[in-house]
Amino acid sequence: MSSLLRSSASSASSWLRTAATAAPSTSRHAGAGTRSSAAAASGPRRTISQSTASRKAIAFTLNTTRSETAPAQDASGSGSRHQHGGDGKVLRMIMFGKPGAGKGTLTGRLVKKYDIVSMSTGDLLRQHIAEKTEVGLLAESIVASGGLLPDDIMLKVVTSKLDMLQNRHWILDGFPRTLGQGKMFDEHLSAKGTPLSLIVNLDVPDDVILSRISDRWVHLPSGRVYNLSYNPPKVPGHDDETGEPLTKRPDDNPEVFARRLEQFYASTSPLLAYYSAQAASSGSTTRLVTLSGSTSDEIWPQLENVIRTHFPSVQQRQDVKRRTSLSDAVLAQREQEARKKGEAAVRNP
Repeated sequence: MSSLLRSSASSASSWLRTAATAAPSTSRHAGAGTRSSAAAASGPRRTISQSTASRKAIAFTLNTTRSETAPAQDASGSGSRHQHGGDGKVLRMIMFGKPGAGKGTLTGRLVKKYDIVSMSTGDLLRQHIAEKTEVGLLAESIVASGGLLPDDIMLKVVTSKLDMLQNRHWILDGFPRTLGQGKMFDEHLSAKGTPLSLIVNLDVPDDVILSRISDRWVHLPSGRVYNLSYNPPKVPGHDDETGEPLTKRPDDNPEVFARRLEQFYASTSPLLAYYSAQAASSGSTTRLVTLSGSTSDEIWPQLENVIRTHFPSVQQRQDVKRRTSLSDAVLAQREQEARKKGEAAVRNP
């Protein structure tokens, strides 16, 4: 089962290593250069055309003077590299990682514990279509005809909601996916004075991910995910809450994983190289970190340390309901205001 994966990953790694000979390196990154680490964020099944530049292979270990290969202890350092981590710094974050690297799990932990809004391009697109906004109607007509959404339409889908958040901390999933989208996204955020502040690159070994997806079962109606290795269902083959049968995702097999691995190598390496250069440029407020580990439990302390060290204005949630979506964030604020009015009325009858 794993021979196909090793063949595919070996092929992908070989041309990445060839490209790596032209990439600069520093002593801070010694030992990390042989790891392949990057991926496009998950999203709805949608093919987006790529520019010629996005098909060029670039080494995945991004060795620059301002990007970081970040074990947990690196995030706690100090010096000129950390000059942008002031108390008022707003978290505007995207995360890259191979399929099955744990992006969803880590994002879920962040928004559950901290006052961060999480958004995905799929949810935003569905919201636009449901609300029949101008961009939603346009996107709906394109999707209905079987067409592909152009980059400028996807940019409007995403930024029309992000622009509403102003000084809120947020994580975006599923965009950008190509170098062209990344540049357009950066231009828009810069024009608004709200540039990306954190880019996280998850480095998880290929064989670990293959084992993970081979053991993965899902309850499709709810999206609950089980893993036979470390999170098995209470009753084999059945969902813990409903008792309904679990199923395998169609793409949870070595053949599909190998193809997806090659696809994200081709599309994501130019993006990460671009963001690495951005983070290294003079006056940049963007930080890029690479977090390495075999499980989300290993990577989580590193990620949390980066957030707590460089974004101290991100506060832990006090609301037991732990609102996380864009609409829930607005609703939670209204409920908090109503609760304060009720408490004031009790104190001053």
